[in-house]
Amino acid sequence: MLYLLLIGCAVGLAIKPHFNAFAPLYTPEAFAAEQPLPFPQWLADFTGCTEWPGMNPPYIPLDFVNLDSLPENLENWIHAEGVCGNVASSAACSFDCYNCVMSEDVHTCPSLTQTFDDGPSPFTPTLTSALTTPLTFFTIGVNVVRFPQIYRDTANKGHIMGCHTWLHPFLPGQTNTQIVAQIEWLIWAMNATYGHLPKWFRPPYGGIDNRVRAIIHQFGMQAVLWDFDTFDWQLAANNDDFGTDAMYGSVSNFIESNDHRGLILEHDSMAHTVNIGIHLHGLIGLEQMTVPQCAGGIDYMKNFNFDK
Repeated sequence: MLYLLLIGCAVGLAIKPHFNAFAPLYTPEAFAAEQPLPFPQWLADFTGCTEWPGMNPPYIPLDFVNLDSLPENLENWIHAEGVCGNVASSAACSFDCYNCVMSEDVHTCPSLTQTFDDGPSPFTPTLTSALTTPLTFFTIGVNVVRFPQIYRDTANKGHIMGCHTWLHPFLPGQTNTQIVAQIEWLIWAMNATYGHLPKWFRPPYGGIDNRVRAIIHQFGMQAVLWDFDTFDWQLAANNDDFGTDAMYGSVSNFIESNDHRGLILEHDSMAHTVNIGIHLHGLIGLEQMTVPQCAGGIDYMKNFNFDK
């Protein structure tokens, strides 16, 4: 199994993330599917680490990331999920607090399109085998290094691989250096796995404001949000078949009311959410797009020659 570490780069005890969406990835079946990604020498030389980090990835300074350009009065920016009293609506443009989007945020699509978060997982191949058009997958670093071949197989099918941080924290509750660490370690995992640098970033829990945007912009990334949330992970966690059927009805209504436009938030981290994704793929149809197609943008910041 892959060991997740408490601090720094030293080997530590295995620790399970606390949020429900990860629970299915800590089963015997998931451990059996692991093919841990070796830690590359180029990254060891650059970071001084010898292992992939775990729960608290260390901050590694980067010459192109200028923290001095970011807000200094962090007490007016840092907030816990759902606690928005100190968040200035106009200055922050917080999506999680006020559903605020900036002009550069991708939050809808000309053709109704599915997107998937929290993979890769042992359930991802079932989903990608059923998809008939390339879509976008926002990946988590700890899963990339646990299941690198599933990541490669997904990308090889033409799907776009996006950034969803190293370990899925609520970013507005993090310091500047913690946010940078969450982003840089996932980017390094994606680069070590497939030789590309991501362009598209989805904030965990929709937690983004202008401070977080300023950081991802320094990596050349753009935020991708959504205008329909299936809450599929919650339905899966509660084994809620009635709620699932109701959600299918809500998607059908959204298709009609929104003229078949929009971005749908889903997950490929559970068997149940994958089954939901397959059902919705049939419901929505074949005219779906990747996020860069929705936005008229590039697929990746950079692609390297890489033996995949």
